[in-house]
Amino acid sequence: MTEFDPKTFLTSIFNAAVAAADPERTIRDHLPAEPKGRTIVIGAGKGSAQMAAAFEKVWDGPIEGLVVTRYGYGAKCERIEIIEAAHPVPDAAGLEASRRLLEKVQRLTADDLVVALISGGGSALLPSPASGLTLADEIAVNEALLASGAPIAAMNTIRKHLSTIKGGRLAAAAHPAKVASLVVSDIPGDNPALVASGPTVPDTGSREDALASIAAYGMKLPASVMSHINSAAADAPRPDDPRFVGNEVHLIASAGVSLEAAAAEARRQGIEAVILSDSIEGEAREVGGVHAAIAREVATRNRPFQKPVLILSGGETTVTLRAKGKGGRNSEFLLAFAIGISGMEGVHALAADTDGIDGSEDNAGAFADGSTVSRMRTAGIDAKAMLAGNNAWTAFNAVGDLFVPGPTGTNVNDLRAILIR
Repeated sequence: MTEFDPKTFLTSIFNAAVAAADPERTIRDHLPAEPKGRTIVIGAGKGSAQMAAAFEKVWDGPIEGLVVTRYGYGAKCERIEIIEAAHPVPDAAGLEASRRLLEKVQRLTADDLVVALISGGGSALLPSPASGLTLADEIAVNEALLASGAPIAAMNTIRKHLSTIKGGRLAAAAHPAKVASLVVSDIPGDNPALVASGPTVPDTGSREDALASIAAYGMKLPASVMSHINSAAADAPRPDDPRFVGNEVHLIASAGVSLEAAAAEARRQGIEAVILSDSIEGEAREVGGVHAAIAREVATRNRPFQKPVLILSGGETTVTLRAKGKGGRNSEFLLAFAIGISGMEGVHALAADTDGIDGSEDNAGAFADGSTVSRMRTAGIDAKAMLAGNNAWTAFNAVGDLFVPGPTGTNVNDLRAILIR
């Protein structure tokens, strides 16, 4: 009998979660009816190229189209053009992609169909500044949002009021063609209008909501941005706008579905699994501390769950930048978790972004166990100092515990898996 390896087990849990969001399988189940006229495929997000490749396989009729994804996330397509651009901070390639996407849906008729393939990451990949604003303004806004600690819903409500493409404006531009949006959600609560700031799906969030979030999180935005968002010109289309009548929106993959698949895989391997929530938000290090407290309670008192058990959670935490270290929300969560379980035996964890990238480096997240902090100390690394400096990547890299699966082709938010034996 082969010896049980916690890292191998946790990797299999991650792979099961990602497989449940496989675009070919999920798109096939949500195909719109073929139109009398043309079928135009558009899309944006870290999973959009793989979604486009899957759509080509399962769609019988003629298609043409254009999608934008992150650099290095492309996929081979025959009829749909793939453009790569920068994420998480926009660049000129994303600006050109936005212009071309808007051009692609012009001059369509009521007989035409637009299929929108939307996944997380589309907000940064679709810079399209409102009148009077520039790409530099959008970059400044994105940098301020990423450093603010604001939840993703608040970020995207702000973004859609500074854009000519977000907040349903791309679908409005396609009118009178019907728009069918196939959405892979990376948003806690799975509101499709907030994924990629909803280029084809409007929501009720107002610029008053955006201004409230800017104030609440102390964001310092350019004067030109504040002037625009304080004006009626920033108002986004409302969901009851007649241009959206007849459009379809399908949530084809989400964190909840992937967590259920992860739990099923654990049970298949003989370990009971529990799901805390698929929509956990908050400061990554604080969420890490709470998860560590739960793990300690199970390990030492066998409550509220009996060991052996796999504790799963999803959602999207945030990181308020206090320094210029290397890391991401999953590695920061896990470093706080590792500090909280330091010295405990039988506790192993993986925290990773299902798209394969956590923050700006090439890792999806990292592994940790009760020996992590002591191993870091041996390597000359002070775990608490690294956490204070937003430098979790450096800490985990020093002990060889980064998790690097590469781009997965989907994006249903973060997966946190804690094994207590």
